[in-house]
Amino acid sequence: MKRRHAAAWAASALAATLAATGALAGPATAAPDAPTAPQARIATATDPVTHEENERVPEGAEWTQHYFPSADDSGTELHADVLLPEGLERGAQVPVILSVGPYFAHAGATGDEGWSYAGPSTRFLDFTEGADVFANGYAFVMVDLRGFGGSTGCLDWAGPGEQADVAAAIDWAASRPWSTGAVGMYGKSYDGVTGLIGNNLDQRALKAVVSQEPVWDMYQYIYSNGVPRPNVTGTANAYNSIATLPPMADDDPRYRANARWEETHPECLTENAAGYRIADQRSKHWKERDLARLAKGSDTPLFVTQGFIEPNTKPEEMEEYLRNHRGPERGWLGQWDHVRGGDRVPDGRLAMGREGWYEETLAFFDEYLKGEKPAVRYPKYAMEDNSGDWRAQRTWPVVERRAGIRLGGGSYVDDGGASARAGLAAPDRAAPGEPAQPSGRWDMENAPAAEPAAPDGLAARAAKRQRAGEVTSSFFVWSEPLKRDVRVTGTPRVSLSARSAGDAVGNVMLKLYDVAPDGTAVMFDEQVSLLQRGRFTVDLKATDWRLTAGHVLAVEIGTIQTGSWRDTPSGETVEVRHATLHLALDGPADDVPTGGARSPYLDSYLDRYTVDLPAGPPSFTVPGVRHR
Repeated sequence: MKRRHAAAWAASALAATLAATGALAGPATAAPDAPTAPQARIATATDPVTHEENERVPEGAEWTQHYFPSADDSGTELHADVLLPEGLERGAQVPVILSVGPYFAHAGATGDEGWSYAGPSTRFLDFTEGADVFANGYAFVMVDLRGFGGSTGCLDWAGPGEQADVAAAIDWAASRPWSTGAVGMYGKSYDGVTGLIGNNLDQRALKAVVSQEPVWDMYQYIYSNGVPRPNVTGTANAYNSIATLPPMADDDPRYRANARWEETHPECLTENAAGYRIADQRSKHWKERDLARLAKGSDTPLFVTQGFIEPNTKPEEMEEYLRNHRGPERGWLGQWDHVRGGDRVPDGRLAMGREGWYEETLAFFDEYLKGEKPAVRYPKYAMEDNSGDWRAQRTWPVVERRAGIRLGGGSYVDDGGASARAGLAAPDRAAPGEPAQPSGRWDMENAPAAEPAAPDGLAARAAKRQRAGEVTSSFFVWSEPLKRDVRVTGTPRVSLSARSAGDAVGNVMLKLYDVAPDGTAVMFDEQVSLLQRGRFTVDLKATDWRLTAGHVLAVEIGTIQTGSWRDTPSGETVEVRHATLHLALDGPADDVPTGGARSPYLDSYLDRYTVDLPAGPPSFTVPGVRHR
């Protein structure tokens, strides 16, 4: 990354971090009025600006600004910052890499970043410079979703309105005189979500999508099977705040008027917040935002990344989305947090552990937007499991055997962990020293770096009391020690029947542990749900976790015991019957190695989620798998 651009990108990232931690307190304010320097000329639709005229413009690009209507006849006007290769000849055409999202306001991505003059967002400067986008003959277009940046309208959290914005942005980018008509989408987090939306829309102009760490079903980011997450209010607050970020002092009058849309339409913020309070996943509101279901039959070439253990945009309904998608797929899936393919940790190691992100994404766009055959044969899926080793495979998940394992039943008290914590030094539901319920702003880019963990000793104490015949906050079921290595992949599921006294509404938490012979265990998957009448099934998070020979798989069933949800314990004893664990299993013996190093976050996760949990008497066997 060039020095001046690296500094600008670092400043943007620092501002976003400060906003997340509360260091930028209070409402965002516009940059102070100041004389416009010669290096800060502002572009219009017909008057392009280069880096020499405004240092926020990437080197090798020309910046223009444009406005066009959304596709839903709502009167919403969308704003676009367009970056074309500098010196593009009149009549020449280039393919378009498009990003649509809430983070492209001229003042900053999630708050005022301290710029002294307007210019295009630096959000994906790492990509445009890392892939040398302009020298390689691409345009890069950033479109503000409704309600954000220079666009009018009420923000709509991936609903029909934002879907119309994505449709309009694709068609607009394809129809420009400088466009070949071939459009690819690029993003991470929220603008990774809009890429998934683009795939679902099935528009001819969209030729490829690169989506890093997205949300696969918008409901899952706010609720887990009826149980609200801590960000049920924080996410609404965050995006309302981003939507009301003031324009820059030197933004053009049209941009400034659009950026202040919410001042004359306060109902937009009220309606946005109200949507997050709808807890019923079966409601029309959430069905319209179930991107995994809406992906059925889609076929846009898709390149995705996902951290299986990431604490922010989790791999929930990822398998459903990919199963419904019928087009070519590529993916980097592994053991990292909410990072981009080219991100590095402070000591210089790649956050995902794998080299070549920019080269591989450029080759992906070259193949589908330009029709150029890749010079390098990349794996369809590059996978890192918890061993830290990387392998190549043709799809995900690769399943050698599916198993339905009978767990039986048991009892627990739905008390939020109070009975399991009795006698422990740390009484709080969150980890010592952490707030039990995160509050304040929580957008997809700035979620907490780690979720609240259950207090140390909680699981071991519950297991010990279970062996003594007591009914406590949870009960455990253990497997026999594994005879050979096996990988749990795909989406584990638990089906069960459960009822509490008087049919009170209660909660259930399901956890999977990898228990070593020395009694240390890593919690590697979890999910919660409100209790439902009759037999019901709970999907856990997608995973790719290797259990080694001699280890034990433990299943915990009980009340919700961490600060990762805002549950309301019923206080009742819950009887569980006929629980069955459904697993997709793969054998590592036939793994095909590919390039990649151990992702740094994996060790942080292991440190945080390793507990003392000696195995109890075995109740089931994890089936072995054959060699492929």
